[in-house]
Amino acid sequence: MLTLTYLRERRDSVISSLAKRGLDVTGSVDRILELDASRRGIQKDLDDTLAESNVLSRKIGELMREGKREEAEGVKSATSGLKEKTGTLRDKMSSLENEVHELLSHLPNTPSDMVVAGKSAEDNEEVGSWGEKPDLGDHNKPHWDIAKEKDLIDFELGSKVTGAGFPFYKGKGAKLQRGLIRFFLDYADDAGYTEYIPPLMINAESGFGTGQLPDKEGQMYHMPVDDLYMIPTAEVPLTNIYRDTMVNASDFPIKLCGYTPCFRREAGSYGKDVRGLNRLHQFDKVEIVQIQHPDKSAETLDSMVDHVKGLLEALELPYRILRLCAGDMGFTAAMTYDFEVWSAAQERWLEVSSVSNFETFQSNRLKCRFKGADGKNQLVHTLNGSALALPRIVAALLENHQDADGVKMPKALVPYVGFDRI
Repeated sequence: MLTLTYLRERRDSVISSLAKRGLDVTGSVDRILELDASRRGIQKDLDDTLAESNVLSRKIGELMREGKREEAEGVKSATSGLKEKTGTLRDKMSSLENEVHELLSHLPNTPSDMVVAGKSAEDNEEVGSWGEKPDLGDHNKPHWDIAKEKDLIDFELGSKVTGAGFPFYKGKGAKLQRGLIRFFLDYADDAGYTEYIPPLMINAESGFGTGQLPDKEGQMYHMPVDDLYMIPTAEVPLTNIYRDTMVNASDFPIKLCGYTPCFRREAGSYGKDVRGLNRLHQFDKVEIVQIQHPDKSAETLDSMVDHVKGLLEALELPYRILRLCAGDMGFTAAMTYDFEVWSAAQERWLEVSSVSNFETFQSNRLKCRFKGADGKNQLVHTLNGSALALPRIVAALLENHQDADGVKMPKALVPYVGFDRI
């Protein structure tokens, strides 16, 4: 969430920056500043009223000590009017603060200067790539056919037991899932991330802290009786560890990782986008998160991008890196890099990771701060990345590494799955 101070000092900059997302926020920004000016005016009136009330209270005490009870009672009657005024002013303050908070909550993050204007994926910039697209020849089965033929994944059984988008993994399909999770976690461990097993449900405060609420409530599974949400990603519980926390500057960088199932309603998805493993309602993912000093977050983002590169190259999967345009970035992000792997049988790119710098947007919501060198409280920067999401990785592994005899496992993965081919 943008801070009021930032908005007051950079009104024009915020409006032009969010225009890169294709948004005209002039009306919202000016309304926020107008309400804030009113709030500050009422705050001054309230401070003056309280000061006057304190003066009168001291005067009452002096009159009582001097035995001037009747005169003191007269002053008391004046203070009752001030108390009523104080209550009215506080109610007005609270109402204005709530309205400002609501409006601020619906403003997205301002894109970084490096992020180009744009409205959709067509405007994203390709900034890197690796590997050659495999030529499968006659062996070009899509992953859903391989999964059925080799008895790895049962989509129909998942539909029977739960519904579409909740597959069963079995045999070597289950071992492949488990092996990938272990590989991703060990890789994060070697990179200095502390592993967590977080809760799979969060409260509304946590959803607000990382920006899923009020932006993505329609994409999350909600349990109204308990007012809890199934997590869409481990980013949410991991980052919320530091909600309402004063971080020691000496602890930077704080590096967290966690494996969790993730749950997304994915409303509106259809066609080839949901075939097989392309888009699921429940899927496994390893997430990396960093809490970092603002001066270091840009280089930290680069290091997290390198982390994902290392994983994909170890899995021998051709990939490309896209720096998302402003209009294609998430609500909370200041800059995002998407990784896409080549799906050889489908002949299309599949997104497998997003790595983002949120700068102070999440930390302002989380109230996560540290004391700077000047002794003043500052907001931390938060970053996160998928390292990695499993479904499309599995799809690409099955498709890209298929041959006449089945599917060959990448060398780095063999110790984790216990076999070199399916």
